[in-house]
Amino acid sequence: MIDKVLELSLRQRAFVLLAALALVAVGLWSAARLSIDAVPDITGVQVQINTEVPALAAEESERLVTRPIEIEMAGLPGLEEMRSLTKFGLSQVTLLFADGTDIYRARQLVTERLQAAVERLPHDVAPKLAPISTGLGEIFFYNVSYKPGEKKPDSPQEQLFQLRELHEYTIKPLLRIVPGVADINESGGYERHL
Repeated sequence: MIDKVLELSLRQRAFVLLAALALVAVGLWSAARLSIDAVPDITGVQVQINTEVPALAAEESERLVTRPIEIEMAGLPGLEEMRSLTKFGLSQVTLLFADGTDIYRARQLVTERLQAAVERLPHDVAPKLAPISTGLGEIFFYNVSYKPGEKKPDSPQEQLFQLRELHEYTIKPLLRIVPGVADINESGGYERHL
C-alpha cells in the first residue's frame, strides 16, 4: 500500500507540491487568527470590595472594616473562597464564586449584603465594588514622585498634597482613556479637604 502512495506522489509531484503549499498557507492563516494569550486566564468568578480607609492604621482597618465585611459576606450562595488584604489606607475583600456562577447575580448578592455591612462600619468609609475583572486584572503598579533635583515644597505634607493632585487630575484621567483599562486604584498621598 505504501509503495503505491509513494509511486503516485513521485508521478504527481506538482500536485503533491501544490497540496503541501496549500496546507502550509491554511496553517499560517489559522495561526495568525488564533487567539492565544501569553498567560491564559483561568480564574473563576470573583467580586472584589475595595474600601478606602485613610484615617485608620492597618490593624484598625482590619478590625473595623475588613472583619465586618467578611462576616456579612460569609455564607453567600456559590461562595467558595474569601480572601482579604488590609494595609494602610485600603481594605480589600475578594470573593471567589463557583465556576458557572453568573457574575451579575454574584455582584447583586454582594451589593445587598454590603448594604447591611455599611451600618456596622465607621461613618466616613464607603465600600465599593471593583469593576468586573479577573485575578489577572491588576497589571501595573506605579509610583508618583518628584524627579531628583526638581524643586519641591519644603513641607512633606505639601509634597504629598501636590503628588496626589497630580495623580488625581492629570495621570488618572489619561490612564482611564487607554483601551482595556477598567479602573485605577490609588493608595497614598494626602487629599485636600476644602
